[in-house]
Amino acid sequence: MDKIIMHHLSFYGYHGVLEEEKRLGQKFILDIELWADLALAGTTDHVDNTVSYADVYEDVKELAENQRFHLIEALAEHISHRILEKYGKIKKVMVRVKKPEAPVKGIFDYFGVEIERSRDE
Repeated sequence: MDKIIMHHLSFYGYHGVLEEEKRLGQKFILDIELWADLALAGTTDHVDNTVSYADVYEDVKELAENQRFHLIEALAEHISHRILEKYGKIKKVMVRVKKPEAPVKGIFDYFGVEIERSRDE
């Protein structure tokens, strides 16, 4: 199976359990992988035979910036559900949500979650 990769998408959102996170917001970094059969797109060189990553980006952006979730798990789940529901060519999706400014006292790059969902689930 072929894959469309969307790497290091940055959004400012208001996801979190703490009141400060809900009020102040913070940066979230997402990686998205979309599994689909891209052979026809590759041979025909026609955009109708693939999935527009620009369209997927706008859907991800809307959820990351305009919705609010307590958990990054919920953000990832909603993104994967929207993608599978809206884009019939996509067979499987991986969503990784990174929270580099998590309210944890310590030195770290980020905390995050990664989920994979497919049409079979």
